[in-house]
Amino acid sequence: MNVLVIGSGGREHVLCWKLAQSARVDKVYCAPGNAGIKQHAECVDLPVDKLEALADFAVSHQIDFTVVGPEAPLCAGIVDLFRSRGLKIFGPTQAAARLEGSKDFAKAFMVKHHIPTAQSATFTHQIGAVEYIAKQFDRGARGVVVKADGLAAGKGVLVAYDPDSAIDFVSDCFNGAFGSSGKKILIEECLFGEEASILALTDGKTIVPLASAQDHKRAFDNDEGPNTGGMGAYSPAPVVDAAMMERIQSEILTPFLKGIQADKLDYKGIIFVGIMITDDGPKVLEFNVRFGDPEVQAVLRRFEGDLLDVMQKTVDGRLDEAELRWNDQPAVCVVLASGGYPEHYEKGFPIFGLEAAGATGAIVFHAGTAEKCGEIITAGGRVLGVTALGATITEAIDKVYEAVDLIEWDDCFCRRDIGFRALARPKK
Repeated sequence: MNVLVIGSGGREHVLCWKLAQSARVDKVYCAPGNAGIKQHAECVDLPVDKLEALADFAVSHQIDFTVVGPEAPLCAGIVDLFRSRGLKIFGPTQAAARLEGSKDFAKAFMVKHHIPTAQSATFTHQIGAVEYIAKQFDRGARGVVVKADGLAAGKGVLVAYDPDSAIDFVSDCFNGAFGSSGKKILIEECLFGEEASILALTDGKTIVPLASAQDHKRAFDNDEGPNTGGMGAYSPAPVVDAAMMERIQSEILTPFLKGIQADKLDYKGIIFVGIMITDDGPKVLEFNVRFGDPEVQAVLRRFEGDLLDVMQKTVDGRLDEAELRWNDQPAVCVVLASGGYPEHYEKGFPIFGLEAAGATGAIVFHAGTAEKCGEIITAGGRVLGVTALGATITEAIDKVYEAVDLIEWDDCFCRRDIGFRALARPKK
């Protein structure tokens, strides 16, 4: 079989790596890919927003199965287009992808189908939003979360613990900082607890969670600094024990499945649920309609089944027949980023130590890299995701940082505390 993966980040690298392991795969293509993906797939110079060109490529190269990495092409309707041309593709239709493409749509879906989430209000004018924020803090709110309604490359959310910063962010939204995505905003109550990431497969009839994970969103140690796309992750997340997983299944995943059925949303793919484990139980922070990154790097490092087979059964409506097998060892992923990320950063620095890091047993997944004159160079904010297994979470952390310390480029940085919540939990 010929398989096409669409995207260019660490998520797409791990997908290509895992799909290439299937005995049923003859060749993997990736559009546009990156310097590391070339180890597992033929990279094709096609941007993710050129949907017709991607479909043309899939037809001309006899692609049997396509996997979409990023959210933008899903929200733009790539699944609808590919299906209209008789091409099999993993992911939700454009209508279903609104669960990520519009925060307001997702919130209304959760409320309608009784999925626990933060209370919120939606605004299309700045004055009303500012008045609402003032009222929340006057009533003693410890914080609010302001979200641009549409896609904003992971930057359209602010957790504000004082009214001034919340109001400033609202002003940024309505003054075009996030383009059309900020013309409508949500203001939510701030939930407190411990976050977890749940990725689940659904074919519209069945929903099956993958192994749990926990991300680290802030740029710097001790959860300080600005929000990012994720600075590291580990799997499994100890906060999601068996009892909590049962609650997530019954209170969130099952209602989600019933909700897409009731609303006739055609969903055959992965649903990524960001969850806050509060004192009152699990509550949904957001839905993403694709694999989370870097969570997927830790989760799929532990997956021992045939990913292509599972994905095909999902698309064919036979998810109940799929076999999901997991390595019992925990996995830890540490993201190496360009200095200045998530704000301004320089590109084009040669990266050293990749082979030495790989020789430790860790796997280095490329996110923002390119090749120039035979050298691997930096080409993004999040550059690499180094992932390792260990007999315990402590051993996995030690192994991943052993590999991380062998990699360098000018102005490289990473968090040094990935997995700290797992280490702090009482041993059972």
